[in-house]
Amino acid sequence: MLILGGDITGKMIVPILETSDGKHKARYLGSQRILENKDELSRFEKLLHSVGYYVYETDEKQMQEFEADPGKIDKLFLELMLERVEKWVNMADEKLQGTGVKCFILPGNDDRYEIDDVLKHSKIAVNPEGTVQQIDDNHEMISSGHTNITPWKCPRDISEEELEKVIEAMASKLQNPSNAIFCLHCPPYNTLLDSAPILTEDLKLQMEPGGGFKMGPAGSVSVRKAIEKYQPLLGLHGHIHESRSATKIGRTLCLNPGSEYGEGVLRGAVIEIDEKKVRDYAFTQG
Repeated sequence: MLILGGDITGKMIVPILETSDGKHKARYLGSQRILENKDELSRFEKLLHSVGYYVYETDEKQMQEFEADPGKIDKLFLELMLERVEKWVNMADEKLQGTGVKCFILPGNDDRYEIDDVLKHSKIAVNPEGTVQQIDDNHEMISSGHTNITPWKCPRDISEEELEKVIEAMASKLQNPSNAIFCLHCPPYNTLLDSAPILTEDLKLQMEPGGGFKMGPAGSVSVRKAIEKYQPLLGLHGHIHESRSATKIGRTLCLNPGSEYGEGVLRGAVIEIDEKKVRDYAFTQG
């Protein structure tokens, strides 16, 4: 079984402008890039794709139109986002057809609701949001990409009260909670899985007197409450990219593989379970 556990869409468009002499230019990481030929252009676009950005080839005239109308930029951003998700869905359908491998793609709090319609068209991948999935004869799974409110007010941020209701609506339907998997994008509060930099009201990092960033718990009390109440077999979490770790809450093993998508690194976890227990797990990267 494969699970893509949320925050699957990109955060930025990098425009690449064709110049009058047939070259291309772009701004990346605060500096100007001049791409002399098609090979350099291809390598640069591959780099941008690997870190999750969207590439858009354009010219100065269209750039001026975008700058004059931010609504056009947002429309383009959504188009590129849906195009990328559709590409991944098609890849899943092509690669997994006939293999017997189950694939779940769960949107995270960063992801717009518009991608849900694209996921619905997959022949293989399932968006498990808000459902109880019977994944085999012994295990059920509940899933949600919603999180408690973040400083960025993301599309699927909701209050703790709402999140508790979302989780309880699923968990209360479980036939055997002790053998269930809780695939909840937000990690439980005040654990090894939810330590994040503390930000000021204007979203700036705070520093410790002796150096380093101030860190604090950013997970959900509702998620922790549900895990403590139902004591499922396994908790699968993400959301806090800096907190790659594993911990136990009672009998429940909770994992957060972390994320380094900005560096082009794919992080994950391989987990082996049998009828009644987690046999083993290993964090992965590549």
